[in-house]
Amino acid sequence: MAGLLRRLLASSAAYQASSVVSSLLALITLPLYTKYLTPAEMGYAETLLTAIILLSIVLRLGVGEAFVRFWFDDEDAARRRRLAHTATAWTLYVSTLVVAVLLPFAGPLSRALLDLDDATLLAFGLLGLWAFTNLEIAYALLRVQERRQVYIMASVSNVLLTVGLTVILVVVADDGARGYVLGNYAASTIVLLALWVHERRLVSFRPPHKLRALLAFGGPTVPADAAAFALNVVDRSYLLHADSPAASGRYALAAKLSTVVIVAVRGFQAAWPPLAYSITDEAQAARLYARVTTAYVVVTGLVVVGVTLIGRWAVRLLTTDPAYDGASAALPWVALGWALFGLMLVLVTVAGRARVTTRNFPATAAGLAVNVVLLVLLVGPLGIAGAGIALCGAYVVILLVLHLLTRHLFTVPFETGRLVRIIGVLAAVAVIGELVLPTDGAAGLISRLAAFALAPVLLVAVRGVSIGEVRAVLRPAPAEERAAAPTAS
Repeated sequence: MAGLLRRLLASSAAYQASSVVSSLLALITLPLYTKYLTPAEMGYAETLLTAIILLSIVLRLGVGEAFVRFWFDDEDAARRRRLAHTATAWTLYVSTLVVAVLLPFAGPLSRALLDLDDATLLAFGLLGLWAFTNLEIAYALLRVQERRQVYIMASVSNVLLTVGLTVILVVVADDGARGYVLGNYAASTIVLLALWVHERRLVSFRPPHKLRALLAFGGPTVPADAAAFALNVVDRSYLLHADSPAASGRYALAAKLSTVVIVAVRGFQAAWPPLAYSITDEAQAARLYARVTTAYVVVTGLVVVGVTLIGRWAVRLLTTDPAYDGASAALPWVALGWALFGLMLVLVTVAGRARVTTRNFPATAAGLAVNVVLLVLLVGPLGIAGAGIALCGAYVVILLVLHLLTRHLFTVPFETGRLVRIIGVLAAVAVIGELVLPTDGAAGLISRLAAFALAPVLLVAVRGVSIGEVRAVLRPAPAEERAAAPTAS
């Protein structure tokens, strides 16, 4: 079991590399962005960027998820290559067609989505839709082969290009929200073209064939995936229309400052499905799912506690415009929402393993409905903090419903007692620290850092974590385990 956890940790670390680099660069560039972008411009740009991801989920029709799942069902190289050809060709044709159809309507779409008449901004977003959709499939090609070094090079190059182009367009050219969006996706286009060349044996531009099996598996996942991600679009859009573009911008800043949680979740999101589906022994897989869930709650829970306790200092340090003050009100809730999203991936994989992906949609639909209701009830009195609480409430509902719908498909012996102790300790440290400790000054920062340092000690004291387990995962892998591991070329 420790070997499997080490494999997950290694893959997650590789897939987190670009996010780590991005996070470090954000510490440098965020003061520039908040100086040259007003909160309203940030709100417009981030609302458009999240809408792009949502539409991309719909366009792919679950083909990427099905591709990852079916890759491990057949070890024949030729059939795997044909599977990759079908996935890449389908994505290319569909994304190109949709962008071509939507481009003439960029003006009306901008008014409907952003309450802003800016056809150019929306057109840049459509370029992003095409690049992002195809790049996701290109990254999937690397993930199923566990080609971590290539993945790191491509994703880090994407980050560096994005930052460079965005700084030029936003800071030097003063293009505002347009430059922010274009900088993001011009870089993605360049990296996509490079990956197509590098992985040309698995990339096809011919019309796709034998698509039915991919769509039959992936299609039912789309409503669920779209509903789950729609939470990130609905909150920003609701704030933009019901409150103000500036409120949406401050909420978007809170999401950006949650990047330390997002790094962990995205690495887990990329590394977990290939590992989860590659374990053929049902009993071993069940134990792995349970142990991974516990480890995930510990790691992301500690990060959320840290964000809760010291997040307001990060806001003060990394923003130069006082108009962004107040973003810290939503920061703990947005960070917790991202952590809950990652936990949802474990239960989604349970349904995927049983090939009953239709169970996901009722859960995510229920969560989306709860999110809308809570937004209406909470944003008025609580502002952007209300939007963050609504996000967390939605994910809690999704987890509960999804567990009820999937628990009989594949029985996972979740470590309930340990999970209760872990969550109890982390919640107590975060809530007590936030209510009791000072909220500014050196004394406040030092006392909150001390409270955060106490959390791991308490986890060991209540037997939520054992030092032996940590050592087993972190110690170097034995020679035979390294020899049996997939090649990370």
